[in-house]
Amino acid sequence: MAEKDWTEIDADWLRENEVVRAYIAPHNEPSQFADESAFYAALLQAGVKYVVKVSTNVKYVGPTNPVYYGRSHWAIENLLDQTEFRGLQWTSLQPNFFTAMYLSSAAQWIKAYRRTGNQEVLKTNVAEDVAVAMIDPRDVGKVGAHLLTLDDVTPHNGARYVLSGPEDINGKDILELVESFANVKVETVEYKDVSWIDDLASSGVYPKKVLSSIKAGCIPLWNAQCSLSGSPTSKKIIALAAPSRTPIQALETMLRN
Repeated sequence: MAEKDWTEIDADWLRENEVVRAYIAPHNEPSQFADESAFYAALLQAGVKYVVKVSTNVKYVGPTNPVYYGRSHWAIENLLDQTEFRGLQWTSLQPNFFTAMYLSSAAQWIKAYRRTGNQEVLKTNVAEDVAVAMIDPRDVGKVGAHLLTLDDVTPHNGARYVLSGPEDINGKDILELVESFANVKVETVEYKDVSWIDDLASSGVYPKKVLSSIKAGCIPLWNAQCSLSGSPTSKKIIALAAPSRTPIQALETMLRN
């Protein structure tokens, strides 16, 4: 096994390691387009035959979307559509909100309560009564693995597939999960919390100027566009490797870890 930062991979490294197919889950930092487009150019130059790309929520992907990384993913997918990239087959996976991110505050609350017996405010970005079909990242990886092992990927070349979890969940459901796992009545809950987005700037990775763009990503989450009915999983993915991990299973895993 060889390990290397994907943003530093070049055609020589790909040839040396005889890479013929690839899977990439790129970062969504402001340098995404520059880094990701360079990666695909290297794949093409090295003669790699197929790549599975993890994109972003389908509601973000477009040339005028307020979410900056949604525009970046749109630009990347259109780059791959160009005739110059004809030698590189590709598939884009457009996953719904990830359980790993949108249940993390619930997992942290439960762990803290179990450790201290004290209650903090339970904060969640999810709206109280608006459903979202969040997906476990493991299910996204499972889809990628199935695609990479197909003998013939031609039917999936240039495809953009929507991936959602197997069931809807809203803020009240998350509250009930927390109370069930912690065996206590939660005293204070804040829905539609965006304080964690402000914290991204203090990490030094995201400049303050993109925070409003990231917050704009909450709009489809809060108006039911990301529910099972609003963002159904593509039929070909249902047939290939339907997402199956529920929010409760994802939360159980997060608590074990």
